[in-house]
Amino acid sequence: MLERARGICYAKQKKGAVTIKDVATKVGVAPSTVSRALQNHPSISKETKDKVKKAMETLGYVPNVAAQNLAKKFANTIGVVMPVLSLKERRSNPFYLEAITAMNQEASQYDVTIAIASGETQEELLHTVQLMYKQKRVDGFILLYTKREDPVLLYLEDNYIAHTVIGQPYKYTNTTNIVDNDNRLLGQTATHHLMECGHERILFVTHVEKENVFHERYFGYQQALMDADLPVFPRALIKKTEDYLAFSDMLEAEKPTALIVLDDMFALRVIQLCNLLGYRVPDDLSIVSFNNSIFSTLIHPYITSIDIYTEELGRVAVQQFIRQLKHADAPQQKVFIQHKLIERETVLHLNKTDE
Repeated sequence: MLERARGICYAKQKKGAVTIKDVATKVGVAPSTVSRALQNHPSISKETKDKVKKAMETLGYVPNVAAQNLAKKFANTIGVVMPVLSLKERRSNPFYLEAITAMNQEASQYDVTIAIASGETQEELLHTVQLMYKQKRVDGFILLYTKREDPVLLYLEDNYIAHTVIGQPYKYTNTTNIVDNDNRLLGQTATHHLMECGHERILFVTHVEKENVFHERYFGYQQALMDADLPVFPRALIKKTEDYLAFSDMLEAEKPTALIVLDDMFALRVIQLCNLLGYRVPDDLSIVSFNNSIFSTLIHPYITSIDIYTEELGRVAVQQFIRQLKHADAPQQKVFIQHKLIERETVLHLNKTDE
């Protein structure tokens, strides 16, 4: 029935929400046919599916996804687990936003959504993950981090919950899909670049020491220097106020010409610290870092950094998770994503001669 108001003709809406029966009546089929069409069942023709879709749009019908999930036992949602957010650096690290954005885009290709699991403490994070799974809000999880004796990963493995990890767990099991860079190779790549530029005394600087990404990159650094018969130094850890003084003493004692820094965001702090201590970058100290994030070109000198293709990490992680969910018996995979060194302004070529 049409009514008029202020010269505008509009259709009088039915009271209450549009149901699947309304869609079926509009198309001229049984409600069960509409239900199968919504599930993309092969028994329903493309013509009928298109009619159902058009009727849904016309009537404004929104499927009850929660009810469908209970019926088919899938939530069509992936839980994305952030690391514990107690550290300020993690809250603003662009790696997580870039990865999540790519994951969301990839998930939409499968008509799947993502839900974020986060916590201020390890206990809070574990509780959130457990609650999300027990309430059937997610089909499984993708972890954006790895750490030693991680209770979240142990919970997922012990309960045979589908999961994929971005990064290399300390203890690999055949129940875990892994998507990662070859971080040992990344450490070697950074070190080789500095060596090719004439640097022989190279320090590795980090702000974390428990995460596997540090250990793998530091191992690659050590391996490259030992293979070249060059001196290997203990990692320089900068976390607390007293570490700044220790770093100054280390620079004075070891007299490095170059630093490898764990990531771009931290590299900015290291450059500022070097300036405060009277060292110019790259004239006195060259720097190579990792991730090739927005922080690498935030201020001059722009940072020479290794691109880890964060978006590709996110996309492939979703692909691996979907594969595991669809084929539960398929063997778990370990996928390495490429990397590329982007040379900018923070490395001085000591062996370059004036022509």
